[in-house]
Amino acid sequence: MISHFQWKNLYGDEQIPGWKLSFFFKKQSFQAIYNQNGSIEWIGPSPAQEDVKQVQAQIQELMLFHVYDK
Repeated sequence: MISHFQWKNLYGDEQIPGWKLSFFFKKQSFQAIYNQNGSIEWIGPSPAQEDVKQVQAQIQELMLFHVYDK
């Protein structure tokens, strides 16, 4: 489960979609870019291959709640 999830606009202008994410998963810190089309680009290490789909699904859910459901 993702914890300490944080996001901020990638660009200073909130009209331009794109967000920088940071969070912990399995006691490890991760950073990523979340693009307008829902794709995720990892900054630095990514979660283990067997965990990537689960983490991406959790990120999608969190972004829907925090960004798109304003």
